[in-house]
Amino acid sequence: MRSFLLALTGSVFFSPAMLSGAAAEPLKVVASFSIIGDLARNVGGDRIELTTLVGPNGDAHVYEPRPADAAAVARADLVLINGLHFEGFLARLTEASGKDVPVVELTRGVTPIAMDEDGHHHEDEAKTKADDHGHDHAEGEHDHATEAAGGHDHDEEGHGHHHEGGVDPHAFQSVPNVKIYVANIADAFCDHDAAGCDGYRQNAAAYTAKLDALDAEIRAAVDAIPQDKRTLITSHDAFGYLAATYGLTFLAPEGISTEAEASATDVAALIRQIREDKASAVFVENITNTRLIEQIASETNLKIGGTLYSDALSDPDGPAGTYIGMMRHNIETIAGAIAGS
Repeated sequence: MRSFLLALTGSVFFSPAMLSGAAAEPLKVVASFSIIGDLARNVGGDRIELTTLVGPNGDAHVYEPRPADAAAVARADLVLINGLHFEGFLARLTEASGKDVPVVELTRGVTPIAMDEDGHHHEDEAKTKADDHGHDHAEGEHDHATEAAGGHDHDEEGHGHHHEGGVDPHAFQSVPNVKIYVANIADAFCDHDAAGCDGYRQNAAAYTAKLDALDAEIRAAVDAIPQDKRTLITSHDAFGYLAATYGLTFLAPEGISTEAEASATDVAALIRQIREDKASAVFVENITNTRLIEQIASETNLKIGGTLYSDALSDPDGPAGTYIGMMRHNIETIAGAIAGS
């Protein structure tokens, strides 16, 4: 027995973990919705512990936080959000957590697109951005991500779910913008975990190279679409940055938030515009009810071209389980529907 205890004590005393020190705790990161969660995972790898609040196929515009979300925020080292008034639930969530957690706005450094009073895009402005939006933002030409105490826009929460009359928050629909998101994530992770900074930078660089390839792929796909076939219909006005960056036109009965339903007058006006502009295809979205789009398709004799992923990824085994998969699926769906129209 005595020899057994000595052996046991020795094994504990000379264990590698005790000699080298405990392994570093993972950086506890909360992402506001699925697209940001995927970007964070690509930069952070296995060095972060990630919690995503609004999951696959979830609508962040109308999301209601749960007690588990507040607990996750209270445990977090930092919270990654889109910004531009996208996360209307954020104020209630941070208040419920009872902790002043650093909040990083990933749209810091993005040039936003302005909206009219009804929450729709200024069409002329979007068209003028089509040739130059995004390419002016090199990876190093962005501001550092801001945190709650040092520049986070607390007015974000005061606007609730409404974005009308402000700016379009869906900047992630442009791949050049997402390169800025990725750089901001790497900056934030380095600020909170200096020991892991080299790894974060390497991950960000590798993922940015994939985004460059994706951007070229989308441009080539749009270039193959005839100019007079590039007007498309979706449920809500979520694709303004996709339109501005790549030279498409999107019309929608609802504004940039899904919370406000389109009126009968809005729908009638859109149907008239569709007939005048000779739209090529109409699409449903993964986060919205299909009823309104089905009505518009019926009244305009347009075929529903498939499902586009706007504000959320699909389930992991679905067609848009990652950001790159989502963008590739969307442009392939658009090109396929136009080719078959």
